[in-house]
Amino acid sequence: MISGLNRLVDLVEEHLTAEFDVDGLARALGTTEYHLRRMFSSLAGMPLSEYVRRRRMTVAAAAVVRGDDDLLSIAVRHGYGSTEAFGRAFRAVHGAGPGDVRRDGGPLRTQPQIRFRLTVEGSIPMDTRIVDRPTFRLVGHAARVPLIHRGVNPHIQSLITALPPEEHVRLKALSDTEPAGLLQVSDGVDPDGTEGSPLTYLHGVAVSGATPAPHDLHAIDVPAGRWAVFRTAGPHPQALQETWAATATEWFPSNPWRLRPGPSIVAILDRADDFSTATCELWLPVEPA
Repeated sequence: MISGLNRLVDLVEEHLTAEFDVDGLARALGTTEYHLRRMFSSLAGMPLSEYVRRRRMTVAAAAVVRGDDDLLSIAVRHGYGSTEAFGRAFRAVHGAGPGDVRRDGGPLRTQPQIRFRLTVEGSIPMDTRIVDRPTFRLVGHAARVPLIHRGVNPHIQSLITALPPEEHVRLKALSDTEPAGLLQVSDGVDPDGTEGSPLTYLHGVAVSGATPAPHDLHAIDVPAGRWAVFRTAGPHPQALQETWAATATEWFPSNPWRLRPGPSIVAILDRADDFSTATCELWLPVEPA
Protein backbone atom coordinates (compact mmCIF):
# COMPACT_ATOMS: atom_id res chain seq x y z
CA MET A 1 0.00 0.00 0.00
CA ILE A 2 2.77 2.45 0.89
CA SER A 3 4.67 1.75 -2.35
CA GLY A 4 1.39 2.11 -4.22
CA LEU A 5 0.78 5.54 -2.72
CA ASN A 6 4.28 6.63 -3.67
CA ARG A 7 3.63 5.40 -7.21
CA LEU A 8 0.50 7.56 -7.19
CA VAL A 9 2.61 10.58 -6.16
CA ASP A 10 5.00 9.81 -9.03
CA LEU A 11 2.04 9.63 -11.40
CA VAL A 12 0.93 13.08 -10.27
CA GLU A 13 4.40 14.46 -11.02
CA GLU A 14 4.42 12.84 -14.47
CA HIS A 15 1.06 14.43 -15.34
CA LEU A 16 1.15 17.85 -13.71
CA THR A 17 -0.05 19.43 -16.94
CA ALA A 18 -2.55 16.72 -17.94
CA GLU A 19 -5.18 14.39 -16.55
CA PHE A 20 -4.12 10.95 -15.34
CA ASP A 21 -5.77 7.58 -14.76
CA VAL A 22 -6.06 6.89 -11.02
CA ASP A 23 -8.35 3.91 -11.62
CA GLY A 24 -5.86 2.34 -14.03
CA LEU A 25 -3.04 2.68 -11.49
CA ALA A 26 -5.23 1.19 -8.76
CA ARG A 27 -6.01 -1.84 -10.94
CA ALA A 28 -2.31 -2.28 -11.74
CA LEU A 29 -1.59 -2.25 -7.99
CA GLY A 30 -4.30 -4.83 -7.34
CA THR A 31 -6.51 -2.44 -5.40
CA THR A 32 -9.37 -0.01 -6.08
CA GLU A 33 -9.50 3.71 -6.81
CA TYR A 34 -11.86 4.11 -3.84
CA HIS A 35 -9.38 2.57 -1.39
CA LEU A 36 -6.39 4.39 -2.94
CA ARG A 37 -8.09 7.78 -2.63
CA ARG A 38 -9.31 7.09 0.92
CA MET A 39 -5.85 6.01 2.08
CA PHE A 40 -4.17 8.99 0.40
CA SER A 41 -6.46 11.54 2.04
CA SER A 42 -6.20 9.85 5.44
CA LEU A 43 -2.39 9.67 5.42
CA ALA A 44 -1.62 12.93 3.58
CA GLY A 45 -4.13 15.01 5.51
CA MET A 46 -5.63 16.35 2.27
CA PRO A 47 -7.64 14.96 -0.65
CA LEU A 48 -5.75 13.76 -3.71
CA SER A 49 -7.50 16.43 -5.78
CA GLU A 50 -6.25 19.17 -3.42
CA TYR A 51 -2.68 17.80 -3.51
CA VAL A 52 -2.76 17.78 -7.33
CA ARG A 53 -4.03 21.37 -7.38
CA ARG A 54 -1.33 22.55 -4.97
CA ARG A 55 1.46 20.79 -6.88
CA ARG A 56 0.24 22.18 -10.21
CA MET A 57 0.11 25.69 -8.79
CA THR A 58 3.58 25.25 -7.26
CA VAL A 59 5.04 24.37 -10.67
CA ALA A 60 2.94 27.04 -12.39
CA ALA A 61 4.25 29.67 -9.96
CA ALA A 62 7.82 28.95 -11.07
CA ALA A 63 6.79 29.56 -14.68
CA VAL A 64 5.02 32.78 -13.69
CA VAL A 65 8.08 34.11 -11.85
CA ARG A 66 10.48 33.17 -14.68
CA GLY A 67 8.43 35.29 -17.07
CA ASP A 68 9.36 33.34 -20.22
CA ASP A 69 5.70 32.75 -21.23
CA ASP A 70 2.59 34.88 -21.11
CA LEU A 71 -0.01 34.05 -18.45
CA LEU A 72 -2.51 32.56 -20.94
CA SER A 73 0.09 30.07 -22.22
CA ILE A 74 0.90 29.03 -18.63
CA ALA A 75 -2.81 28.73 -17.83
CA VAL A 76 -3.52 26.51 -20.86
CA ARG A 77 -0.46 24.35 -20.19
CA HIS A 78 -1.78 23.63 -16.70
CA GLY A 79 -5.29 22.71 -17.80
CA TYR A 80 -7.12 26.05 -17.56
CA GLY A 81 -9.08 27.52 -20.43
CA SER A 82 -8.70 31.16 -19.42
CA THR A 83 -6.45 33.42 -17.39
CA GLU A 84 -9.45 34.17 -15.14
CA ALA A 85 -9.91 30.52 -14.12
CA PHE A 86 -6.16 30.09 -13.72
CA GLY A 87 -5.99 33.25 -11.63
CA ARG A 88 -8.69 32.04 -9.24
CA ALA A 89 -6.93 28.70 -8.71
CA PHE A 90 -3.55 30.44 -8.37
CA ARG A 91 -4.86 32.92 -5.79
CA ALA A 92 -6.57 30.13 -3.79
CA VAL A 93 -3.18 28.44 -3.29
CA HIS A 94 -0.75 31.37 -3.10
CA GLY A 95 -2.93 34.15 -1.71
CA ALA A 96 -2.01 36.48 -4.58
CA GLY A 97 -2.78 36.64 -8.28
CA PRO A 98 -0.26 35.55 -10.96
CA GLY A 99 0.16 39.13 -12.16
CA ASP A 100 1.12 40.31 -8.68
CA VAL A 101 3.53 37.38 -8.24
CA ARG A 102 5.16 38.07 -11.62
CA ARG A 103 5.69 41.68 -10.63
CA ASP A 104 6.75 41.17 -6.99
CA GLY A 105 8.22 37.65 -7.01
CA GLY A 106 5.79 36.47 -4.32
CA PRO A 107 4.20 35.60 -2.01
CA LEU A 108 4.39 31.90 -2.85
CA ARG A 109 3.07 28.94 -0.87
CA THR A 110 4.74 25.88 -2.31
CA GLN A 111 3.58 22.30 -1.88
CA PRO A 112 6.53 19.89 -1.51
CA GLN A 113 6.27 16.49 -3.14
CA ILE A 114 4.86 14.01 -0.64
CA ARG A 115 6.64 10.74 0.13
CA PHE A 116 5.00 8.07 2.24
CA ARG A 117 6.94 5.95 4.73
CA LEU A 118 5.43 3.28 6.94
CA THR A 119 6.14 3.42 10.66
CA VAL A 120 4.17 0.92 12.71
CA GLU A 121 4.74 1.43 16.42
CA GLY A 122 2.60 -1.50 17.54
CA SER A 123 2.79 -0.38 21.15
CA ILE A 124 -0.98 0.13 21.41
CA PRO A 125 -2.86 -2.93 20.09
CA MET A 126 -6.04 -2.17 18.15
CA ASP A 127 -9.04 -4.12 19.41
CA THR A 128 -10.37 -5.39 16.08
CA ARG A 129 -12.57 -8.18 14.73
CA ILE A 130 -13.66 -9.14 11.21
CA VAL A 131 -17.37 -9.83 10.83
CA ASP A 132 -19.34 -11.33 7.92
CA ARG A 133 -22.82 -9.81 7.76
CA PRO A 134 -25.77 -10.70 5.54
CA THR A 135 -27.89 -7.95 3.98
CA PHE A 136 -29.34 -5.59 6.57
CA ARG A 137 -31.01 -2.17 6.71
CA LEU A 138 -30.20 1.01 8.57
CA VAL A 139 -33.32 2.93 9.57
CA GLY A 140 -33.60 6.25 11.38
CA HIS A 141 -33.51 10.01 10.90
CA ALA A 142 -31.21 11.21 8.11
CA ALA A 143 -29.91 14.54 6.81
CA ARG A 144 -27.30 15.84 4.36
CA VAL A 145 -24.43 17.38 6.33
CA PRO A 146 -20.87 18.58 5.56
CA LEU A 147 -17.89 16.37 6.45
CA ILE A 148 -15.95 17.68 9.47
CA HIS A 149 -12.81 15.74 10.44
CA ARG A 150 -12.09 17.13 13.92
CA GLY A 151 -14.33 17.93 16.86
CA VAL A 152 -18.11 17.80 17.13
CA ASN A 153 -20.04 18.25 13.88
CA PRO A 154 -22.65 20.88 14.79
CA HIS A 155 -24.97 19.82 11.96
CA ILE A 156 -25.08 16.26 13.26
CA GLN A 157 -25.37 17.46 16.84
CA SER A 158 -28.36 19.61 15.87
CA LEU A 159 -30.11 16.64 14.25
CA ILE A 160 -29.62 14.42 17.31
CA THR A 161 -30.59 16.99 19.95
CA ALA A 162 -33.77 17.84 18.04
CA LEU A 163 -35.06 14.29 18.60
CA PRO A 164 -37.21 13.87 21.74
CA PRO A 165 -36.08 11.27 24.34
CA GLU A 166 -38.98 8.98 23.47
CA GLU A 167 -37.75 8.78 19.87
CA HIS A 168 -34.42 7.33 21.02
CA VAL A 169 -36.36 4.72 23.01
CA ARG A 170 -38.47 3.92 19.96
CA LEU A 171 -35.41 3.52 17.73
CA LYS A 172 -33.68 1.20 20.21
CA ALA A 173 -36.79 -1.00 20.27
CA LEU A 174 -36.59 -1.40 16.48
CA SER A 175 -33.02 -2.75 16.54
CA ASP A 176 -32.96 -6.50 15.87
CA THR A 177 -29.47 -7.21 14.45
CA GLU A 178 -25.83 -6.16 14.57
CA PRO A 179 -24.51 -3.52 14.80
CA ALA A 180 -26.54 -3.25 17.99
CA GLY A 181 -27.95 -0.17 19.68
CA LEU A 182 -28.17 3.41 18.49
CA LEU A 183 -25.92 4.03 15.48
CA GLN A 184 -24.24 7.03 13.87
CA VAL A 185 -24.03 6.31 10.14
CA SER A 186 -22.08 8.18 7.45
CA ASP A 187 -22.98 7.25 3.89
CA GLY A 188 -22.00 8.58 0.48
CA VAL A 189 -18.72 10.02 1.74
CA ASP A 190 -16.44 11.56 -0.89
CA PRO A 191 -13.59 9.03 -1.46
CA ASP A 192 -11.14 11.94 -1.24
CA GLY A 193 -12.50 12.78 2.21
CA THR A 194 -12.67 16.49 1.39
CA GLU A 195 -13.44 18.66 4.42
CA GLY A 196 -16.88 20.19 3.94
CA SER A 197 -18.00 17.75 1.24
CA PRO A 198 -21.61 16.54 1.67
CA LEU A 199 -22.56 13.17 3.07
CA THR A 200 -25.71 11.49 4.34
CA TYR A 201 -25.78 11.16 8.12
CA LEU A 202 -28.30 8.78 9.67
CA HIS A 203 -29.08 8.48 13.38
CA GLY A 204 -30.81 5.17 13.85
CA VAL A 205 -30.46 1.40 14.20
CA ALA A 206 -29.79 -1.76 12.22
CA VAL A 207 -32.60 -4.14 11.33
CA SER A 208 -32.63 -7.37 9.34
CA GLY A 209 -32.94 -7.09 5.59
CA ALA A 210 -36.55 -8.26 5.55
CA THR A 211 -37.73 -5.78 8.20
CA PRO A 212 -39.80 -2.95 6.69
CA ALA A 213 -38.87 0.59 7.67
CA PRO A 214 -41.56 2.70 9.37
CA HIS A 215 -42.99 5.21 6.93
CA ASP A 216 -41.63 8.20 8.85
CA LEU A 217 -38.02 6.98 8.91
CA HIS A 218 -35.27 6.96 6.27
CA ALA A 219 -33.70 3.64 5.25
CA ILE A 220 -30.34 2.60 3.81
CA ASP A 221 -30.09 -0.92 2.39
CA VAL A 222 -26.68 -2.46 3.09
CA PRO A 223 -25.56 -5.43 0.95
CA ALA A 224 -23.92 -8.51 2.43
CA GLY A 225 -20.21 -8.25 3.06
CA ARG A 226 -17.34 -8.14 5.52
CA TRP A 227 -16.70 -5.49 8.14
CA ALA A 228 -13.69 -4.55 10.24
CA VAL A 229 -14.95 -3.61 13.70
CA PHE A 230 -12.71 -1.42 15.89
CA ARG A 231 -13.52 -0.97 19.58
CA THR A 232 -12.55 2.35 21.16
CA ALA A 233 -13.01 3.95 24.58
CA GLY A 234 -12.14 7.33 26.08
CA PRO A 235 -12.90 11.03 25.58
CA HIS A 236 -15.61 11.53 22.97
CA PRO A 237 -15.32 12.20 20.07
CA GLN A 238 -11.49 12.44 20.28
CA ALA A 239 -10.85 8.74 21.01
CA LEU A 240 -13.13 7.68 18.17
CA GLN A 241 -11.52 10.11 15.69
CA GLU A 242 -8.02 9.01 16.70
CA THR A 243 -8.96 5.36 16.17
CA TRP A 244 -10.48 6.24 12.79
CA ALA A 245 -7.20 7.91 11.77
CA ALA A 246 -5.16 4.95 13.09
CA THR A 247 -7.04 2.56 10.80
CA ALA A 248 -5.35 4.35 7.89
CA THR A 249 -1.92 4.94 9.42
CA GLU A 250 -1.50 1.57 11.16
CA TRP A 251 -4.16 -1.05 10.55
CA PHE A 252 -4.76 -1.06 6.78
CA PRO A 253 -1.05 -0.79 5.83
CA SER A 254 -0.22 -3.84 7.98
CA ASN A 255 -3.27 -6.04 7.29
CA PRO A 256 -4.49 -7.78 4.11
CA TRP A 257 -7.72 -5.77 3.84
CA ARG A 258 -8.88 -2.71 1.95
CA LEU A 259 -11.90 -0.42 2.18
CA ARG A 260 -14.86 -1.04 -0.07
CA PRO A 261 -17.70 1.42 -0.81
CA GLY A 262 -20.38 1.49 1.83
CA PRO A 263 -21.49 3.31 4.95
CA SER A 264 -19.25 3.68 7.98
CA ILE A 265 -21.08 2.98 11.24
CA VAL A 266 -20.41 3.99 14.83
CA ALA A 267 -22.21 2.02 17.52
CA ILE A 268 -22.35 3.70 20.94
CA LEU A 269 -22.00 0.87 23.47
CA ASP A 270 -21.73 2.98 26.61
CA ARG A 271 -21.35 6.66 27.42
CA ALA A 272 -21.25 9.23 30.19
CA ASP A 273 -24.43 11.23 30.80
CA ASP A 274 -22.83 14.32 29.24
CA PHE A 275 -21.24 12.29 26.42
CA SER A 276 -17.77 13.45 27.48
CA THR A 277 -16.56 9.83 27.34
CA ALA A 278 -17.86 6.83 25.43
CA THR A 279 -17.16 3.25 24.46
CA CYS A 280 -17.82 2.74 20.76
CA GLU A 281 -17.46 0.31 17.89
CA LEU A 282 -16.40 1.65 14.50
CA TRP A 283 -17.66 -0.54 11.63
CA LEU A 284 -15.87 -0.11 8.27
CA PRO A 285 -16.79 -2.11 5.12
CA VAL A 286 -13.77 -4.09 3.91
CA GLU A 287 -12.74 -6.74 1.40
CA PRO A 288 -9.55 -8.77 0.94
CA ALA A 289 -6.71 -6.69 -0.49
